[in-house]
Amino acid sequence: MAQQAPRRRQYDKQFKIDAVEMTLKGDKSTKEIADDLGVNPHVLYHWRTKYQKEKESAFPGTGNPKDSEAEQIRKLERELKAVIEEREILKKACAVFVREIH
Repeated sequence: MAQQAPRRRQYDKQFKIDAVEMTLKGDKSTKEIADDLGVNPHVLYHWRTKYQKEKESAFPGTGNPKDSEAEQIRKLERELKAVIEEREILKKACAVFVREIH
C-alpha cells in the first residue's frame, strides 16, 4: 500500500505576521524561532521576505469566497473535473472493446 504524503500545514495570517515580527526583533535567530514554532526555517525565511516586500497584503490566504457567484464557479469546476474523468474512463473502455473485437 502506498504511503500518502503528509498534509501541508496551514497557518493563518496573524500567525505568519507574528512569526515574522519575532524574527525582525532580533532576540533569537530565525532558525531558533522556526524550531520553537514548529515551522521549517526555509518557510519562515520565505514569509519574512514576502512580508518585507508586501507588508499587510503579504498573506491574503486562499479564503473561501462567500458570494454565490464564486460558489457557483467552484461547483462548476468540480462538475467539470468529474465529467473529464468520466470521459477518460469511457475512452479507455472503448479502446479495450475495440481491441477485443479485432
